[in-house]
Amino acid sequence: MSIFDHKRLTNDVFKLDIERMRKGWYSDKYFVNIATMLTALHNKGYLYGGKSQRPLEKYDLTHLDPGNLEVEMQWFTRHPGKTLIVGVDKALTMLKTCTGYFRGDEFINTADDLEVWAVEDGAIVHYNGDPMEIEPVLRVRGRYRDFAMLETPTLGILTRASRVSTNVYETLVAANGKPVMFFPARFDLHEVQAADGYSYQIAIQRFNLDYAGKLGALISTDAQGYWWGGAGGGTVAHAAIACFLGDTAEAMLAFACTLDASISRIALVDFNNDCVGDSRKTCKAMFFKYKELMEEGNETEARRYILSGVRLDTSAALRDVSVELLGDTALDHGVNQRLVINVRKGLDTAWETWDLPDKWKDEAAQYCRNVKIVVSGGFNVERITRFEKQGVPVDTYAVGSAFFENHALTKMDFTADVVRVKIDGEWVDMAKVGRKACDNPDLKRVW
Repeated sequence: MSIFDHKRLTNDVFKLDIERMRKGWYSDKYFVNIATMLTALHNKGYLYGGKSQRPLEKYDLTHLDPGNLEVEMQWFTRHPGKTLIVGVDKALTMLKTCTGYFRGDEFINTADDLEVWAVEDGAIVHYNGDPMEIEPVLRVRGRYRDFAMLETPTLGILTRASRVSTNVYETLVAANGKPVMFFPARFDLHEVQAADGYSYQIAIQRFNLDYAGKLGALISTDAQGYWWGGAGGGTVAHAAIACFLGDTAEAMLAFACTLDASISRIALVDFNNDCVGDSRKTCKAMFFKYKELMEEGNETEARRYILSGVRLDTSAALRDVSVELLGDTALDHGVNQRLVINVRKGLDTAWETWDLPDKWKDEAAQYCRNVKIVVSGGFNVERITRFEKQGVPVDTYAVGSAFFENHALTKMDFTADVVRVKIDGEWVDMAKVGRKACDNPDLKRVW
């Protein structure tokens, strides 16, 4: 369930490895040990024989059964500042399908005995550094041994998904509402693509909500859209240009004549380290094919040859031939501000050298101006912020590994604490020193 549609995702989407999760295969071993211990103590008829360090004199503890103790646990983040929460539905699915115990080989599901509150995916929480002032995203009351082993996987999905969503959100803010392509698939295991793509989608929706934006999701694999019905998109890779012996224009003509017109024609123009030259050549080749078909009256086929954009992906180890050497690697190498400006000027003026009849000159000029510039290769919040402050004429940012950053201000850290226990029918504060039960008005009763 997200704040945008209020529909919870279920295991039909997640397809959890339920059998092994119930046995603790995905859990830190000390949680498995705790559940085993509490179950064994209850089966032996053990009753509490210790002396509590808390003021519990009013309660008769001689009949307390720790193996059956009900607790209140809260899940929260210690990420500094703002966190965009994602992963709640999968955590709830883990609780719903894997809470309980084994009686021999039979698993007895006791999830319905829990009391559960949760925020919705897309909620925002804040953390000021004081663990006594946290905003829980999940609260569970129930017999602890039944869900003890689920602490590890529930924290895992909340941490992973919220890290990606928060990093995407901050990137969108830095980009000032310009589209941001989601290109991190190659930087992690394929198994995480669905969760990561969902996190990106939630971040897009949250940004649109907060900033009255109209951005759409731009993912690169079908798996990234699996949880929400999206599909991957893309154009050409460097390998495709290699197949055409470095002729970027010819590669794009081949792409245009074979791929459906609904797929954006975005040329990758850094293969020969001449982004301006290859942008102009490709633009010319595509336009003249477009012109030819339009003159034949074949407007439908002509649409195949509308060049949507060019993508600059120059390696940080290289200086494009159009960039004057200034002796500063940050200014000279990779996709830098001056390169983007050079490409924009090169595209805008490309038509001026074309042999065209007067009636086609205005349309050719507009065709060139309509070609967007996409940049990729090492972009993150800091770099995008610098580009935007300097007014660099970028239309779209493609971002990859930066969405997985997990250090300093991007570090995502979720944890869970037992904060109360039930004694004689009353909920009693029992948090470790330095923690306490906290509230969050966005928590809603789930079951």
